[in-house]
Amino acid sequence: MLMLSCESSTLRVLVVDDHELTRLTLQLIFSAQENIHVVGLACNGQEAIEMVKRHKPDVIVLDLQMPVMDGWSASGEIKAIAPSTQIIAYSSVDDSKLIEGKARACLDAVCKKDVPTTELVSLVRQLGQRTINGTFAG
Repeated sequence: MLMLSCESSTLRVLVVDDHELTRLTLQLIFSAQENIHVVGLACNGQEAIEMVKRHKPDVIVLDLQMPVMDGWSASGEIKAIAPSTQIIAYSSVDDSKLIEGKARACLDAVCKKDVPTTELVSLVRQLGQRTINGTFAG
């Protein structure tokens, strides 16, 4: 079966992490995937908000612990300006109760940083389909 790529089915992904190596590695991983386009890289929540306004990503891979503005604060502002954007909390934080208590309502998924690459890519695709198809778990 031949599948043709069309612009509307390409997932637009924003990567937000304060560690340059993490940002660049995720960019490399996503850019190597069919139908995923990295629209931007941000190093804190404030940059992420500005990039959301400019690039309108379908999915954001968002670190929670960053300087200037953390992911918890940024997720609320992002959902206020782009409610259909799917946000994956990408964190090394072990305590899921802490994540749920702080901003779970603004996060669409939580993914630990030690997850296999294939699982992260699969999660991005799954959430991206929600945006493209107009069905949100919110």
